[in-house]
Amino acid sequence: MKTLLATIMAVLLPLAGYGQTAETPNVYFTSEISPESLVKIYHALGKEATGRVAIKISTGESAQTNYLRPEFMRNLVEEVNGTIVECNTAYSGNRSSTESHRRAIEERGYNEIAPVDIMDEEGSIDIPMADASHLQFDRVGSHIANYDFLINLAHFKGHAMGGFGGVLKNQSIGMASREGKTLIHTAGEYSNPSQVFGNRRGQEAFLESMAAAAQAVHNYFHGNVIYINVMNNLSVDCDCDGSPAAPRMHDIGILASLDPVALDKACLDLVFNHQSTPGDDSSPLIERINRQHGTHIVDYAQQIGLGSTSYNLIDIDNISGTDDATASTASSNRYNVYTIDGKKVLTNAKSLDELEPGIYIINGEKTVISKK
Repeated sequence: MKTLLATIMAVLLPLAGYGQTAETPNVYFTSEISPESLVKIYHALGKEATGRVAIKISTGESAQTNYLRPEFMRNLVEEVNGTIVECNTAYSGNRSSTESHRRAIEERGYNEIAPVDIMDEEGSIDIPMADASHLQFDRVGSHIANYDFLINLAHFKGHAMGGFGGVLKNQSIGMASREGKTLIHTAGEYSNPSQVFGNRRGQEAFLESMAAAAQAVHNYFHGNVIYINVMNNLSVDCDCDGSPAAPRMHDIGILASLDPVALDKACLDLVFNHQSTPGDDSSPLIERINRQHGTHIVDYAQQIGLGSTSYNLIDIDNISGTDDATASTASSNRYNVYTIDGKKVLTNAKSLDELEPGIYIINGEKTVISKK
């Protein structure tokens, strides 16, 4: 039997800025994608959504997109007495105005499960940035001021511009007004939505602007945010694409954390570590992410202090009782393991027992394995 040494070498990259922590954040995982498991993983986080609760989703560009359905989230919405929130899109489409967006919301059935607030219906407010490398402020829907707590409920999938979309995108682009979206897309150069695709500052500047805007929202809520990624219908295209490509990769599950960087990184690891088989192919999504340098957003988000790319992956399906799901037990951990030179060894493994003694990267941490 082998075990981890008590001393962990170079556990975390240095973090800077707001939200810095020496503890490795937990990311909770369930392979079951159901209304009941969504509530269960919310409870696993051990943080109650209190006060006036906003639940940020994407309503999807058309009925053909892979947006999260109202019936899937109904139980969670009712549990926290939440309001579903959205902002209008910067590009011309079915949700670029409040009037058209409300039609889309009614067509999808969201208003049947909860109040729905278009946060920029009455304009924008500018909230401060901890990182002002590209943006001097984050321009968000003015109704953000009406809420005390945010549940960021994202559909994890590919994205034509960002490479992938998870909670970082949902909190940055998703919470921004039309002008704010344009500022993020163009790394602060333009605010007129007609110029939303006029990015002249490069892909990395766009991704860094998203990370900084996500941090601005996190800070605005003083950390009163819960992050959930649903890894189903894993198309290379975002829900903002009205005719997305069919998913080539099977559903994985639901993941949740109080750390948005750890959460998106864990989801990326599950994609990149996936063992493809006929009919279950992760390579198109990986190609999309790599083409857009998509992983840069989590690296930069860690750099500015929003969170950590290291994490403990905890499988709540192997913990008895929802109330005990916050306990990090050896039987509940899942591991993604690489050698020091980057070779993949284990994918979403329940045990480290088969590892030979040596130094590995385990869930983003450099770790020594030795025999007892």
